[in-house]
Amino acid sequence: MNLFIKVIWFHQEIEDPVLLYSELDQSKFEKRKIELFRNGKIGLADTELELNSMLGICEVPPLTEINMNPEFFGFEINKDEFECVWNDALQKLNVNKWTRDRKCQLEE
Repeated sequence: MNLFIKVIWFHQEIEDPVLLYSELDQSKFEKRKIELFRNGKIGLADTELELNSMLGICEVPPLTEINMNPEFFGFEINKDEFECVWNDALQKLNVNKWTRDRKCQLEE
């Protein structure tokens, strides 16, 4: 079963996200990720698409470990909340099925 997490990152850097949402597989690797930035920029990544973001190459540490760093506060969310944020990001970035199909054709 997949795990859905939200991590708040406390910092003042414009180029780094302040909110990170991840869908993790059973091995704790990211399947999908949304990054929200202070200036309104959105990053989005999954196994087929990377826009202003990319999936991690290592497994995500447990939330207890993430929360040991005072710059981060992470917690589990439900699938519905993740899907709502995911779909909102897709809409704001104007990503649709045509965009995904076209990207796949360009890579072939």
